[in-house]
Amino acid sequence: MLLYPAIKDLLNEVPSRYMLVNMVASRARKLSSEAEISGEPLEEKAVSLAIHEVASGALQIEEMDEE
Repeated sequence: MLLYPAIKDLLNEVPSRYMLVNMVASRARKLSSEAEISGEPLEEKAVSLAIHEVASGALQIEEMDEE
């Protein structure tokens, strides 16, 4: 099974695996909560959406510190 985006690509955006896991988990919980409140279903799983946000650079470490 291949993971896309690859972990090595994600680690270019985040300094450690542990921080990556925390960022993705936190963002996925927020996405799930927002979808539940709005009543709109997510197009993909929340974790997949969060991983893609990290890979694209849309989710930064500074943003996670503010939450």
